[in-house]
Amino acid sequence: MSSSCLLLGVIVSQTPPRPVRHLFGRGTWPEVSRVGDILRTETVGGALLLGAAVLALVWANSPWSSAYQDLIGLRVGPSALHLDLTLAQWAADGLLAIFFFVAGLELKREFVAGDLRDPRRAVMPVAAAVGGMAVPALIYIAVNAGAAGGALSGWAVPTATDIAFALAVLAVISTHLPSALRTFLLTLAVVDDLLAIAIIAVFYTGSPNLLALAAALAPLAAFAFLVQRRVRSWWLLLPLAAATWALVHASGVHATVAGVLLGFMVPVIRRDSGPGPGLAEQFEHRWRPLSAGFAVPVFAFFAAGVSVAGVGGLGETLRDPVTIGIVAGLVAGKCAGVLGSTWLVQRFTRATLGDGVSWWDVLGLSLLAGIGFTVSLLIGELAFGAGSAKDGHARIGILAGSLISAVLAMLVLRARNSHYRRLCAREEVDTDADGVPDVYEDDAVQR
Repeated sequence: MSSSCLLLGVIVSQTPPRPVRHLFGRGTWPEVSRVGDILRTETVGGALLLGAAVLALVWANSPWSSAYQDLIGLRVGPSALHLDLTLAQWAADGLLAIFFFVAGLELKREFVAGDLRDPRRAVMPVAAAVGGMAVPALIYIAVNAGAAGGALSGWAVPTATDIAFALAVLAVISTHLPSALRTFLLTLAVVDDLLAIAIIAVFYTGSPNLLALAAALAPLAAFAFLVQRRVRSWWLLLPLAAATWALVHASGVHATVAGVLLGFMVPVIRRDSGPGPGLAEQFEHRWRPLSAGFAVPVFAFFAAGVSVAGVGGLGETLRDPVTIGIVAGLVAGKCAGVLGSTWLVQRFTRATLGDGVSWWDVLGLSLLAGIGFTVSLLIGELAFGAGSAKDGHARIGILAGSLISAVLAMLVLRARNSHYRRLCAREEVDTDADGVPDVYEDDAVQR
């Protein structure tokens, strides 16, 4: 009997303890480094995006507003190919395709080689993204249930999160927040982009031209064939990408979907053994500055310039259920959806927050997710028609809701930032001479 108990004790002592799941546990060191690089790039893009939006608003409400309207309505492009589009349409359909191409690269990388390949890591940001889109949509529908004039068609406007603006706010805070929270925000935005793409493709596409859509498969397949063989020649890839975009545009499906499809074709895993980035990461490194530094700010310049007088005055705009629904969805809906979904995951999976992470941090990130701009403006145009009164009200609602969310998030996260700064002042981080914390080196040894 005693020998059996002794044997049982040895077996129990040698059984490895069951790992504790953390909702906001620190990620791998390569993931943290990659997030830092993206933060630096997107922060600059967020500042340019903000500057372009402010410039458009000031110009559209100045004595020279007619010049702004003439500029955005200027048509360029070959009419024989049905591409004689206004500059505003080129920005929304053409330049945003670059943004969605980079989003497609990031989505594939996350699900193939990033933290989202692990279901245990993916469940929380995916659930937070779904909740952060569902609750704002429900709030908007509740506010506009009895409204006339097709107001309900804008239900998806407050569902998107603008990662460039959100990261710019974090940069302004000069945050000492744990890197796991920043990783969570970036991952949530990636899933948010995927859902937004699906919404645009399913709900904001009319009867597609199936012949043009089928024809788009030929250049798309050729593009996929070349990149799968690691061909990087721009003079081969760019014409194929342009042909895919043009045919998708001609089909009636929003042309930004072509950007996502092209991004999904690029391989993530290196063909050769050894360390180094894959082709998707190389393309992302090359195209992200163009997306964040040019494509998105130019789109914001053409999309954010709404004349308050031209939409019936500020009072009428603020009383419109469309404006109210968007503001409520971004400010209250995003916060409730992200925070509530995170709590539900914690409640039903028995996961815990990472060491030192508070629910106040999650609240701050949930408010930050209410900054909706780029994709929200695009969905507003698709829902109400560019230049319509409802579209103008939607744009004002997006700007107001994003501003309120940013201010509230800054109030919460600045308080948390002060808290973490005091902790850093009291505690010394065990760091080697190479600047890498030992905890990450331990992870590398275990791997």
